[in-house]
Amino acid sequence: MLVVERASPSLRGHITRWMLEVRAGVFVGTLSPRVRELLWQAVCARNAGGGCVLVHAAQNEQGFAILAHGDTSRTVIDIEGLTLVRKA
Repeated sequence: MLVVERASPSLRGHITRWMLEVRAGVFVGTLSPRVRELLWQAVCARNAGGGCVLVHAAQNEQGFAILAHGDTSRTVIDIEGLTLVRKA
């Protein structure tokens, strides 16, 4: 799942090449690790004025990992291997 805030229509269109936009700025899909990494890099580079959050499956106790970039209202923190989200 990928969430983008304050993204341009062209960036949202770029993301829809690989994922479905189920709501404005909320994308879901199953990506290979390589495609996910390249898409994340492109989203971070092209969404300078906004924020983005990526949640994907991972081999850890929680079963997922969270990446955040830019200006979001929440901060992702790691406490002894447990990923938590702090609201600003």
